[in-house]
Amino acid sequence: MTFYTDHYLANHQQLNSLINYAVILVLLVLLAFTLLYYFRHQLQTKYRDLGIIIFLLLLIFSGLQVTNLEKSQAQHAQAPQMRPFIQAVARDHHLKPSQVVVNSTTLTDGIIVRFNKQDYRVNFSPSGDNYTLTRTRVVDHHVNIQD
Repeated sequence: MTFYTDHYLANHQQLNSLINYAVILVLLVLLAFTLLYYFRHQLQTKYRDLGIIIFLLLLIFSGLQVTNLEKSQAQHAQAPQMRPFIQAVARDHHLKPSQVVVNSTTLTDGIIVRFNKQDYRVNFSPSGDNYTLTRTRVVDHHVNIQD
């Protein structure tokens, strides 16, 4: 089970997007060089075939990036709400925000909050302006904390 700290939520939300952008940039550079070689040596079709392969890879990664952006757009809309929630839990239980970890990057009903080596399930009111913590037990005790 993966838990996220306040530090992670503040700084590491964009890592997957950055990797995809880097791959797309590399593919664009490769496509430009391949097109340059193809126009210089038009009789050799290997550059044209290589250019087509790189272009198809570029389309695939661009499609993946668009899909990731659509999916993460909803997450990013809720991600700024998670940090104030962590800070509120820490304040209510007289802890530092760094001592509170959650198992989701989005603020939804049923997430698990861990502090003082105990796990709590979060239940939000319909309006979302208050919450209840219920002591819970996790099945998988192997915890990976993303900091």
